[in-house]
Amino acid sequence: MKIVFLLHNAYAIGGTVRTTLNLAAALAGRGGHEVEIVSMSRHREMPRFTVDPAVSLVPLVDTRIGGVDTRYAAYEEPARDFPAAEKRHKQYTRLHDLRVREYLERCDADVVIGTRPGINVYLSMYGPRTALRIGQEHLRHDAHSKKLRAVLARHYRSLDAVVTMTAADAEVYRARMALPGVRVLSVPNIVPQAPCPPSDGAAKVIASAGRLAPGKRFDLLLEAFAAVAAQEPEWQLRIYGGGPEEARLRDLVAGLGLTGHAHLMGARSPIEPEFAKASIVVSASDAESFGMTLVEAMRCGVPVVSTDAPLGPAEIITDGVDGRLVPVGDARALAEAVVGLIHDAPLRHAMARAAFASARRYDPDPIVARYELLFAELRETRRLRSWQRLRSRAADWARRTARSTHGPARAASARGARPDPRPT
Repeated sequence: MKIVFLLHNAYAIGGTVRTTLNLAAALAGRGGHEVEIVSMSRHREMPRFTVDPAVSLVPLVDTRIGGVDTRYAAYEEPARDFPAAEKRHKQYTRLHDLRVREYLERCDADVVIGTRPGINVYLSMYGPRTALRIGQEHLRHDAHSKKLRAVLARHYRSLDAVVTMTAADAEVYRARMALPGVRVLSVPNIVPQAPCPPSDGAAKVIASAGRLAPGKRFDLLLEAFAAVAAQEPEWQLRIYGGGPEEARLRDLVAGLGLTGHAHLMGARSPIEPEFAKASIVVSASDAESFGMTLVEAMRCGVPVVSTDAPLGPAEIITDGVDGRLVPVGDARALAEAVVGLIHDAPLRHAMARAAFASARRYDPDPIVARYELLFAELRETRRLRSWQRLRSRAADWARRTARSTHGPARAASARGARPDPRPT
């Protein structure tokens, strides 16, 4: 089976890039499929992450300064097909529209998988009708603007399936977006075994990782850690990542008197060797569509203290067994949970063992099996789902016709006038 992934930029660093490369490698290696990753853009010579040799990589638009593609007139025009409400719209050009359409119209894949909303719109417009067309959602439904959700509601009807990262988000899509004939389900990300030995839980180190952006709430984490450090001054906090909040967080470290106790370590890849140096990993996010770093920490045999953010953490962590969940935005509860694990070493070690075992859920084999089962089910139900779509469209047409036919009559009755008996 030939499987194609459509990815925003395979040459960049990001959670979606990493998880797509993991899934592509697993489908090629364990499943024996022919797998190709199509990168919408290419901004550097080599990808940041290692691409499995069994996976083909095809860039569509070279955005490097001075490159041939930047000289086309279409490169200077904004994208028309990529939805304007998508936050990446400014990174897409008319040349992207044309290249994606050209690629998809000659694509001979059995399955094509989009990996972000705007790319899923491309897939719905130009994806080969003979292929299964699947849209992955790496962000939460509620993270999209109302305008974008309206666009997606129209285009997602043309897909065969929409795959979310959590069961809770799949339920939201089923409840709020009418998609007749479209299978909506969740399949979690693959998180491979850590490339290092697990933590021994002896180091007095707390770790956290992620983009230094407002939604990750590293400011809340530092506030909580100030309370931890007041009781346990020998423990240190290491924050891994880069982003727009870096300068503000450095000022906050100094302002809270945490210099020498809390450290901004910069971005690291892979992150697992750093987690393996810690005894506790903490996440203070306001929202998580999945929670990749939580599983990566558990893969290293480290218990995680996380806010119970929508939607991922509660599906990853079993509170009190392999980690702790605390209310979103509550620095005091976060600090108390961390201090509790520091004081109770036997509990911390028991949670570490449970976390290590629990993370096996994200092994490649079961995730590949779920995708292969999905492909088989979609092929078997294709005719039935097409009939469901046609029936829904017919019902929509009938409702619109009824409104246009009876609307003038209702309006006339409301004014006290007799309806016009002539045909509309």
